Amino acid sequence: MTVATEISRAVTTVRSGDQAAFAALAEPHRRELQVHCYRMLGSFTDAEDMVQETLLRAWRRRETYAGRSTFRAWLYRIATNTCLDHLERHPRRPRGDGGVGEVTWLQPFPDNLLEMAAPPDAEPDAAVVARETIELAFLVAVQHLPPRQRAVLMLRDVLGWSAAESAAVLESSVASVNSALQRARATLREHLPRRRSEWSPAGPSEEERSVLQRFMEACERADMTALAALLREDAVFSMPPHPDVTRGRDAIVELWAPALAGPSALGELLMVPVRVNRQPAAASYVRRPGEPVFRALALDVLRVEGGVITDVVSFEHTAAFPAFDLLGLPASR
Repeated sequence: MTVATEISRAVTTVRSGDQAAFAALAEPHRRELQVHCYRMLGSFTDAEDMVQETLLRAWRRRETYAGRSTFRAWLYRIATNTCLDHLERHPRRPRGDGGVGEVTWLQPFPDNLLEMAAPPDAEPDAAVVARETIELAFLVAVQHLPPRQRAVLMLRDVLGWSAAESAAVLESSVASVNSALQRARATLREHLPRRRSEWSPAGPSEEERSVLQRFMEACERADMTALAALLREDAVFSMPPHPDVTRGRDAIVELWAPALAGPSALGELLMVPVRVNRQPAAASYVRRPGEPVFRALALDVLRVEGGVITDVVSFEHTAAFPAFDLLGLPASR
């Protein structure tokens, strides 16, 4: 099917006013729109809400689809502006420039949903879920951008749209879009990790998986010496939505020790590897003394450089686990 034929059929379907037909046309794009909104907002739950709002707006404004672009591009235009409206109503900025923990609204994104997000029919820009555009470090850096610069960066550098296409989405000029992109790229470079270009673009490397396995085993054994050996001296630990950030290997080990070992320990830990934001991650469960089952505790996402952990972001189960279907485990391993 040619692009022109596809657009013609989309126009006919949209203008028919048939809600079921419209939904069938829009639904295949839901997951990729969710990823787009997630990149814009950094919040999994906000992204879900914005996708729903996007599809509602598209239905209500269906008469405005005149076929000057593909139906998918039209939906992206609505989604982008829906996110910009949300950011205008709910402005928020990182508490500083010190890393993931200062974006208190940050939430993880399950890899299984990322794999459902490629555009239908193998479109040319199907690589919407590459690691470099979905990892936590990228999302945090993006949150430092003003909303319109953020939108330009998503359209130009992530989706690969032209300056003219991006300007049409934002009802702006090509010159304005190019200027915003230049500023956005400069800001992004200031906030991304220095060795990011060495990371595997498709997901955790063998080295990262090995470090994750050793991390999980050390946690389960409450082996603080082994955990300390896995952390780089300047490692960072954070727990969004809590704003506190713990910096330095010794401070992190001191913080973790009471929960893992000794009389005040939480209980028996069980760690399970999971796939999150294309990064090495583990879901942790705890069986407290006298309890028969393991209960969800946290989701730990690691950043690994040179065989050691440089960053641990721990998401509480109340925020992260439902989206990953990780709420329950049997009493025994």
